[in-house]
Amino acid sequence: MTVCRAVSIVLSALEYRVLIGRARRARGEQRDVLRARIVLAAAGGQSNAAIARRLAITEDTVRRWRARFAAERGAGLNDRARSGRPRTFADVAAAEVKAMACALPAETGVPLARWSATELAAEAVTRGVVDTVSASTVRRWLRGDAIKPWQCRSWIFPRDPDFAAKAARVLDLYDRLWDGRALGPDEYVISADEKSQLQALHRRHPDLPPGPGRVRRQEFEYRREGTLAYLAGYDVHHARVIGRCAPTTGIEPFSALVEQVMTSQPYPARSGCSGSWTTAPPTTGSDQSTGCATRGPQPNWYTCPCTPAGSTKSRSSSRSCNAKSSNRRTSTISTPSPAGYSPSKTATTPPPNPSTGASPANPSTGSSNASPHTRQHDPRRTNGRTH
Repeated sequence: MTVCRAVSIVLSALEYRVLIGRARRARGEQRDVLRARIVLAAAGGQSNAAIARRLAITEDTVRRWRARFAAERGAGLNDRARSGRPRTFADVAAAEVKAMACALPAETGVPLARWSATELAAEAVTRGVVDTVSASTVRRWLRGDAIKPWQCRSWIFPRDPDFAAKAARVLDLYDRLWDGRALGPDEYVISADEKSQLQALHRRHPDLPPGPGRVRRQEFEYRREGTLAYLAGYDVHHARVIGRCAPTTGIEPFSALVEQVMTSQPYPARSGCSGSWTTAPPTTGSDQSTGCATRGPQPNWYTCPCTPAGSTKSRSSSRSCNAKSSNRRTSTISTPSPAGYSPSKTATTPPPNPSTGASPANPSTGSSNASPHTRQHDPRRTNGRTH
């Protein structure tokens, strides 16, 4: 009877260190640790049966990894390539699904705004591309070519012929430049915008606070209290937001936002301060030269159409405070006025009463047509909304 002798294993110093490190690895894969221990035991002169009993495995397992290491050394302990399950779908089917995802649903008569993996799988079956396919398979095909038809990115064509010149002024403000001059440390840039149609929901019961091992709990039922508009000014260089809610949008809520910003630290009007608010043109077809002034005995901060039509809906403001001392607060329009716009360019008010904090009535500023606090009204401006 022929007796098969075990393959003899002789390790070099480098192989021994590598196998010892793999066998002692606490977080390594168990299969790699087991194979290293088999080879080390075989190099120690132990038989296959003894190794199998000590490691609680079969002799066939010991014999396989012992022979592979003897033939291929360290590379023999790695898993060999496997064919896996035969492919179910042909490359042509995957390519047709990808082409379908790269076309808009409306182009093929599908009543969808955008594709999803589930809709693509159903459409592939409807067109006879495949007999059946799951959404996860379609998602895996698209992931291979980074195709994401369910995502979109907005874009817009600049329609204003002077877009570059007007947009450059706004970009300069974000770069802390105004008329070619760098803004100082006490000069600020405010970007303002509005968000309309916010639902005002009133929960029937107050929320319950969180506790150890318990999240905050909120009542499901609520009452609808209409809609509100949120207006906010963002200090783009200091990451500060000043916002307020209003029943609707328009020139009056925006003027209230201007007043709130200009009376908040560190922006309140001081002696020798001048500033301007520049906004995008209104969308109601009104005269773009119409200005707005804050209510009450405050300096006029006119809304000037500076950003180009078709640009973003942000409103940028630049407010510069000079170091001069003066007994009057001055608000100056720093942007050029369009043709036909002739309000007083500078509005001044006496300082507030130290005891009451209220400002007296504004005297004449040299304009014979209207008081500087009189809003320049355009009958075509129905709601005063600016964008």
